[in-house]
Amino acid sequence: MEEAKAYVKYVRIAPRKLRIVINLIRGKAVNEAFAILKYTPKVGSEVIEKVLRSAVANAEHNFDMNVDKLIVSSAFIDQGPTMKRIHPRSRGQAFKILKRSSHVTVAVAEK
Repeated sequence: MEEAKAYVKYVRIAPRKLRIVINLIRGKAVNEAFAILKYTPKVGSEVIEKVLRSAVANAEHNFDMNVDKLIVSSAFIDQGPTMKRIHPRSRGQAFKILKRSSHVTVAVAEK
């Protein structure tokens, strides 16, 4: 079974937030996945929708797959590098702020 993949790296959204959205579309038909992402009120849904559109375009142009028969075969989020920042607090203390980033991978295949 051939798969068409698309990646986006160094997205400045925490992986934990993106995984909530990606779990909604894994294994679904592409048309259904687009509908779910359109009406999901999360920041990560826009990023994942862009990656899914790229994967569908790769499937259509590079592998000559039928867009109507595509399903989201695999979709996962990996953790990217973390930017470390310091927030000053009272009495000379410093609190760490971890700004996490993510790598998004979406693969589509024909049924």
